[in-house]
Amino acid sequence: MRPVTATTPARRTPRTVLVLVGCVAVLALVCLLSLAVGSKATSLPEVIDALTGRPDAYLATVLDARIERTLLALGVGAALALSGALMQGVTANPLADPGLLGINAGAAAAMVTASAFFGVATGSTASAWVALLGGGVAALVVHMIGTVGGGGASLVRLVLAGAVVAAVLTAYVQGLALSMPQHFDSYRFWVVGSLGDGGLDHLRSVAPFLVVGLVLALLSASGLNALALGSDTATGLGVNTLLLRVTALGAATLLCAAATAAVGPIAFVGLAVPHIVRALVGLDVRRQLLTCLLVGPIVLLGADIIGRVVLRPQELMVGVVTAFVGAPVLLLAVRRLGKRAA
Repeated sequence: MRPVTATTPARRTPRTVLVLVGCVAVLALVCLLSLAVGSKATSLPEVIDALTGRPDAYLATVLDARIERTLLALGVGAALALSGALMQGVTANPLADPGLLGINAGAAAAMVTASAFFGVATGSTASAWVALLGGGVAALVVHMIGTVGGGGASLVRLVLAGAVVAAVLTAYVQGLALSMPQHFDSYRFWVVGSLGDGGLDHLRSVAPFLVVGLVLALLSASGLNALALGSDTATGLGVNTLLLRVTALGAATLLCAAATAAVGPIAFVGLAVPHIVRALVGLDVRRQLLTCLLVGPIVLLGADIIGRVVLRPQELMVGVVTAFVGAPVLLLAVRRLGKRAA
C-alpha cells in the first residue's frame, strides 16, 4: 500500500457515512427536544440532569411519558419512511406512498370499523392485525382497479385508483364518526394521527409487524436496485421480479399498517422522506433504506414538536402538522416531474 504523500490524496470519507453521522446527531438533538418540549417547557440542562441523575417525582413522571412518546415516534417514523421508499422503488413512481395508494385509508377504515362495532382498542395487537387486513385489502382493490381494461397496472392508473379508494374510505370513516357519536371520542384523535395517546404498550403491540416488515425491506433492497434498471434487465440479472414486488409491497403494507394501528393514519411522511433521502445519499436503495431509518423519525418527531409548541398549552396533532408540511413537498415533486417530462 502506498503511503500518503503530498502528491497522493488521502482517501475521502464516503458521503453516505458523513450523512449517516449527521443524521444520528440531528436525531439525538431532536430526541432531546422531544423530551424537553410539552405543555410545560423543560430546559435541556434539566432534561440531561434528570436522565443522568435523580429527578423529582413530577419531572420523572413527565419525562417517562415523553420518553414513551419519543420511542413510539421513532418506530412509527422509521416504518412510514421505509414504507414510502419501498412503494416508490417498486412502482418507479416518486409520487407513490402508502397514503396515495390507499393503504393508509384501508388500515384506518378497518380500524375504525373494528373499534365502533367490535370494541377493538387502538394500539392493541388485535388492532394491528385489523389494520394489516384493511391495508392489504385496499392495496388489492387499488391494483385490481388499476388493471381494469387490460394492459397491466400503469403508474398513472395505480395513483388514480389509489386516490379514488382513499377518498371513498376517508368519506366512510368520516360518515361513521358522525353517525356514531358515542364512539367518536374513542378514536377521534387516533383517526387524525396522534402520538399523544400512544406509549410503549402501543409500540410493543405492533413491534412484531415492524420487525418482520424491516427484515423484508432489507431483503428487497438489492433486488430493487436491479429493478430500477427495468424489469427486463432485472430478470436478466437473475432477479425474480414477481417475488421481489410481492415481498417489497408486503413489507410496505406491514410497516404502514402497523404504524397506522399504533398512532392512526399519518400522511406525507412516506412521500416526503424518500425524496429527502435520495437528495442526501443518491439512488442506491440499500443506502436509502438505511437513511430512512434515521430521517423518518427526525421528520415525525420534528412535526410532533411543532404540534406541541404552536398551540401551547393545547396540542396540534402530528397528523395535521405533517399534512401542512407534506402538501408543499407533493407540489414540488409534481413540479419537478413536470419539468422532466417537458
